[in-house]
Amino acid sequence: MSPRVLFVCHTGSVSGAELVLLDVVQPWAGQSALLFEDGPLNQALAARGLNVRISRWGDGLNDVRRNSSFAKVAPVIGAMYGIVAEVARFARKHDVVYANSQKAFVLSAIAAKLVGRPLIWHLHDIISPAHFGKMQRRVQVLLANHCTIKVVVPSKAAADAFVAEGGRRELVAIVPNGLDISPETQTSAELRGELNLPQGPLIGVFSRFAEWKGQHVVLQALAKRPGVSCIIAGSALFGEEAYERRLQQMVQDLDIADRVHFLGQRSDVPRLMRAVDAVIHPSIDPEPFGRTLVEAMLAEVPVIATDAGAASDILEGGKAGMLVLPGDSDALAQAIDKVIPRSSELVEQINYAAIRARSHYGVAQMLDATSRLIRQAAGDQA
Repeated sequence: MSPRVLFVCHTGSVSGAELVLLDVVQPWAGQSALLFEDGPLNQALAARGLNVRISRWGDGLNDVRRNSSFAKVAPVIGAMYGIVAEVARFARKHDVVYANSQKAFVLSAIAAKLVGRPLIWHLHDIISPAHFGKMQRRVQVLLANHCTIKVVVPSKAAADAFVAEGGRRELVAIVPNGLDISPETQTSAELRGELNLPQGPLIGVFSRFAEWKGQHVVLQALAKRPGVSCIIAGSALFGEEAYERRLQQMVQDLDIADRVHFLGQRSDVPRLMRAVDAVIHPSIDPEPFGRTLVEAMLAEVPVIATDAGAASDILEGGKAGMLVLPGDSDALAQAIDKVIPRSSELVEQINYAAIRARSHYGVAQMLDATSRLIRQAAGDQA
């Protein structure tokens, strides 16, 4: 008999971590999900056969950020208690709780402990001072060490950061994010025409807006390359509207507004990638994985990434893509010169990257690993 699983996530939006969740739940149709807010994720999970509930206490919780002060947290403490009670009530009807985000984990850890249910935390972040305050890191690691049966991370970089903060290494399971992208038969020119994208040299950035994601560095590099245009797909999903406005102002100040195209949040990223000459992954802080990198490798497009976090592992130290220093717009501009136009050496790298992506980062491997962990947590070794 299949274990009864309760998947918990704090957001109703769909970004990188939620895309992973949508893959993870594929073998678990008929199981349950609890979201702290409504949104596109609700519909996407329901389409995969999950029974989705929306918390009655989740309103306002997204105003609490990773670096929020106690004054910011205090008004929603009552709501947090309410969510803990909800998770606990639903958890009693399930064999395993699977928390997919930081907020979901903290509240699920308390709830799962109260009702004696095993908890798996899918950690999609690098726990470090760059992303979390000292108290937040302590709370996360303390709860992980005492309340989880397993902490799933997508890379060695994320695992090492968790352990460096005091996390128990034996709890960690490294499960690289898996992707499954159907081959695209249309040419880049055909896709550009269909998607109404500019002609000529074109780069793409695909990420939610956040300063540490580094979109501003791409704009600075673009100002040094007058002949190149750029599409930026993404939006401010988690309270980064001020940064989005800053980017909009930057294109005016740098006089590149005619070459930068903000596309908003998109569901057709793999097709957009096939239409550009190169994909830029410009994070200035270490990334725990880099879904965009694997998507670009599978799309058979050159990749330029900052050498931070998991990027070097995914790109095999630069063998499957180009690595540049984080925050260095000059290095990024020089890298763009090396991928436009494509040389024979670059074509070989692209082919190698596609083979590596299919062999190392397939969705089937991820589903096998996560399903096995869930069954083990439930005491079902089948």
